[in-house]
Amino acid sequence: MAQKYAVGAMVVFRKPKRGTAPSPRAINVRPAPHGEDYGYEIEKYWRVTAVLPDGRLEVVTRRGKQHTVEATDSHLRPANLFERWFLASRFPPANVEANPPGQA
Repeated sequence: MAQKYAVGAMVVFRKPKRGTAPSPRAINVRPAPHGEDYGYEIEKYWRVTAVLPDGRLEVVTRRGKQHTVEATDSHLRPANLFERWFLASRFPPANVEANPPGQA
């Protein structure tokens, strides 16, 4: 069953990445089989700006970039109480406007 998200909700998206030097905020760090690089995830803190009729969510980053994700995506989850309280500065403000594509 899909979770219900509302406009203004704080959400966390775990973005998979690959590189030679994971950032300090990297989680689930896994070395490649031959040790050239690492696979890891970064938690992105976004706010829902629109819930589309087809079940997708429009979200915005702290810097105003806009993304569209499936509400059922396994990498997406609502922010828990700890994140909403102690990591609130990592989320965009409730009144943030998304930049049009091509402008960051």
